[in-house]
Amino acid sequence: MTILLLLIPVTIALGAVGLIVFLWTLKSGQYEDLQGAAERVLDDENDDRPPE
Repeated sequence: MTILLLLIPVTIALGAVGLIVFLWTLKSGQYEDLQGAAERVLDDENDDRPPE
Protein backbone atom coordinates (compact mmCIF):
# COMPACT_ATOMS: atom_id res chain seq x y z
CA MET A 1 0.00 0.00 0.00
CA THR A 2 2.85 2.38 0.69
CA ILE A 3 4.12 1.88 -2.85
CA LEU A 4 1.08 3.86 -4.04
CA LEU A 5 2.43 6.87 -2.18
CA LEU A 6 5.41 6.71 -4.53
CA LEU A 7 3.77 5.54 -7.75
CA ILE A 8 0.92 8.07 -7.88
CA PRO A 9 3.17 11.19 -7.78
CA VAL A 10 5.62 9.60 -10.22
CA THR A 11 2.78 8.85 -12.64
CA ILE A 12 1.39 12.37 -12.37
CA ALA A 13 4.88 13.84 -12.88
CA LEU A 14 5.50 11.73 -16.00
CA GLY A 15 2.11 12.70 -17.40
CA ALA A 16 2.89 16.38 -16.79
CA VAL A 17 6.26 16.04 -18.52
CA GLY A 18 4.58 14.39 -21.52
CA LEU A 19 1.99 17.15 -21.69
CA ILE A 20 4.65 19.86 -21.49
CA VAL A 21 6.70 18.23 -24.27
CA PHE A 22 3.60 17.90 -26.46
CA LEU A 23 2.66 21.55 -25.94
CA TRP A 24 6.25 22.57 -26.70
CA THR A 25 6.15 20.67 -30.02
CA LEU A 26 2.87 22.37 -30.90
CA LYS A 27 4.35 25.80 -30.14
CA SER A 28 7.52 25.12 -32.14
CA GLY A 29 5.53 24.19 -35.26
CA GLN A 30 6.31 20.49 -35.53
CA TYR A 31 2.84 19.72 -36.89
CA GLU A 32 2.51 22.62 -39.34
CA ASP A 33 3.25 20.94 -42.69
CA LEU A 34 2.02 17.35 -42.55
CA GLN A 35 1.09 17.23 -46.24
CA GLY A 36 4.55 18.40 -47.35
CA ALA A 37 6.26 15.58 -45.45
CA ALA A 38 3.97 13.05 -47.10
CA GLU A 39 4.79 14.41 -50.57
CA ARG A 40 8.56 14.51 -49.94
CA VAL A 41 8.53 10.76 -49.36
CA LEU A 42 7.23 10.23 -52.89
CA ASP A 43 9.66 12.67 -54.53
CA ASP A 44 12.26 10.91 -56.72
CA GLU A 45 14.26 14.05 -57.45
CA ASN A 46 17.02 13.24 -54.95
CA ASP A 47 17.40 9.65 -56.07
CA ASP A 48 21.04 8.48 -55.96
CA ARG A 49 20.69 5.76 -58.57
CA PRO A 50 22.73 6.28 -61.74
CA PRO A 51 20.70 7.12 -64.86
CA GLU A 52 19.83 4.17 -67.07
